[in-house]
Amino acid sequence: MRTQRQVVDYTLKRRALLREVYAGRVGALEVCDASPYLVRASKFFGEATETRCPICRREPVWLVHYIYGDELRTSAGQARPRAELAMLAMDYRAFDVYVVEVCRGCGWNHLVEKYTLGRDGLTSDDKDGRRRAAD
Repeated sequence: MRTQRQVVDYTLKRRALLREVYAGRVGALEVCDASPYLVRASKFFGEATETRCPICRREPVWLVHYIYGDELRTSAGQARPRAELAMLAMDYRAFDVYVVEVCRGCGWNHLVEKYTLGRDGLTSDDKDGRRRAAD
């Protein structure tokens, strides 16, 4: 997406946590604690991946995108389909997207990345082009 900025990737933190689980220092029950709301959000708004769950290794993990921002008002904190994010980015100045991976089978969940979307990320040429296209 053109307006994506301020990306924070949590891959290293995920890798460190999994290393602790595989070494037996952290129990699987401690990391397989997905809330019922997160699992339900993955069913309605989730994006399937080819990646197998790192804990149970049976189910694929699903990506769920949550949006947060002052302009969103009552929509803040809701899960949204990835396809809808581009449209929202044109409607709002800035909002944060948190991407969480979840396994529907065992309940594994982890924050994958966080980034900001919105019109504030467009260059002046992009904004002018959008205005001209709307006229």
